[in-house]
Amino acid sequence: MENLAHTLQQRREKLAQLIDFPVILWSGGASPRNFPANRYPFRASSHFLYFAGLQLENAAIRLHQGKLELFINPPKEGSNLWHGDTPQPRELAETIGADAVYTMNELILHSSEAATIPVQDAKTYQKQMLVLDRAIAPAHQPMGIDLELTKAIIALRLCHDPTALMELREAAHATVKAHQAGRRAIAAAKTEAEVRAAMEAVLISEQMTCAYTSIVTVHGEVLHNDHYHHPLQPGDLILMDVGAETTTGWAGDVTRTWAVSGTFSPTQQAIYDVVLAAHDVCIEAIAPGVEYQSIHLLAAQIIAQGLVDLEILRGNPEDLVAQDAHALFFPHGIGHLLGLDVHDMEDLGDLAGYAPGRKRSDRFGLKFLRLHRPLETGMVVTIEPGFYQVPAILNHPTTREKYQHLVNWDRLEQFADVRGIRIEDDVLVTATGKEVLTADLETQ
Repeated sequence: MENLAHTLQQRREKLAQLIDFPVILWSGGASPRNFPANRYPFRASSHFLYFAGLQLENAAIRLHQGKLELFINPPKEGSNLWHGDTPQPRELAETIGADAVYTMNELILHSSEAATIPVQDAKTYQKQMLVLDRAIAPAHQPMGIDLELTKAIIALRLCHDPTALMELREAAHATVKAHQAGRRAIAAAKTEAEVRAAMEAVLISEQMTCAYTSIVTVHGEVLHNDHYHHPLQPGDLILMDVGAETTTGWAGDVTRTWAVSGTFSPTQQAIYDVVLAAHDVCIEAIAPGVEYQSIHLLAAQIIAQGLVDLEILRGNPEDLVAQDAHALFFPHGIGHLLGLDVHDMEDLGDLAGYAPGRKRSDRFGLKFLRLHRPLETGMVVTIEPGFYQVPAILNHPTTREKYQHLVNWDRLEQFADVRGIRIEDDVLVTATGKEVLTADLETQ
């Protein structure tokens, strides 16, 4: 725990170098499930976690000039009956290196001219406004000192310190183990749910949870599919997008796509090879100073070239990418930041993902790009190219008309057994290039 307190001290000292006003960050509270005592699992605000390090419910911290004050109430009378021994506020303060500890009722006495970032649960959000005695804009539209705080936190969290990287490696390791278990489970599984169960059981055994709702589906064309009732048929592909979250909130995020039968059909193999080529080349291109959008466009180029070679697309690959024809089958971005959130800091909107002065494109092939910055040493990003046959895209009258002559629709019908393929890994940008944190998981 000394290492934790030391890391937290370094983080708040770095924050103090960027801003000179006080900051109050709330952890938030658990949401009720039908009635107050039956609650969803609690997960603290990531911004609170970054500086407090512990999943403390209904707590707040005040940061100013490198000092940390903790605000939390002692355990309620009788809580030991239901929850066992609970650390007292003084013990928690010592663990995280706080200079002082107070009750939550005392927070209002220390709130003058403090900046904050709003939490996601409405009840705590109302408390934030009450304590600070002012309106608080949404996290992606901060104003005044809240905007200055947001920019400072982005500057700190974009590149990870050694403690964060240790946590991310642990998340990556557990994520790899979960995917290995999932692949083994496919042969005997009758439904998607059985594969999901095998994967999430590994995370539970590692004292972790899921960093996001698992995607384990034979309908890979539904990008965030959260249904698991479909039967596994011999000709199906199963797409598994599952990631671990450590006890302190750090995330893993990996996708693999396998044949249920154990063997790809010729058409499935052909598309898989195109996606894998994009995956491998894009990872190889990662290095400090490289524009992440350039990596996305590199993936688009490789996918377009592959689809031309398979006679699905017609034309010159560069021209096809310029016309966003690749986005018919690869509509999302190549990946995103990874850290305390699986889509790290996306509660801050494009302030985090896009470098200052850059705005999200309205182009079909770029508008879902989550990260548009030059890569820096210490960043962790995902690389996740894919191929999808999304009916809402391919059958849309306007899209169909625009790309009528660029797509060989008759040839595409021969690939009907390829609903969706995605291959994703977590990559650390190093001083000399990159390190694939999830390299132990096979791609073939």
